[in-house]
Amino acid sequence: QVQLVESGGGLVQAGGSLRLSCAASGSIFSFNSMGWYRQAPGKQRELVAGISSSGSSNYYADSVKGRFTISRENYKNTVYLQMNDLKPEDTAVYYCNGKRGYTVYWGQGTQVTVSS
Repeated sequence: QVQLVESGGGLVQAGGSLRLSCAASGSIFSFNSMGWYRQAPGKQRELVAGISSSGSSNYYADSVKGRFTISRENYKNTVYLQMNDLKPEDTAVYYCNGKRGYTVYWGQGTQVTVSS
């Protein structure tokens, strides 16, 4: 059983940056894809960014394109989300997600709060 642990969240002013990390307890080489989701109060969880197993293919929600960058270091079993030019509407709990076959893994989430 692989566990995903997020870190790097916090409070930042609008225009600032944060780097989220998602560390897996086991190898992520076998994961078909990994991604970052977020859930703001009263809203549904949404996919923010995704990355393929090789790292060659990425996906970004329109709301974060040009500001967020997802990357992975398979040898460290870690996925990152670099968030720049943060906006108050980016405030949410951010969750790491990994898919391996039909199994989906989730982290416990890390809070990101952007003040105006």
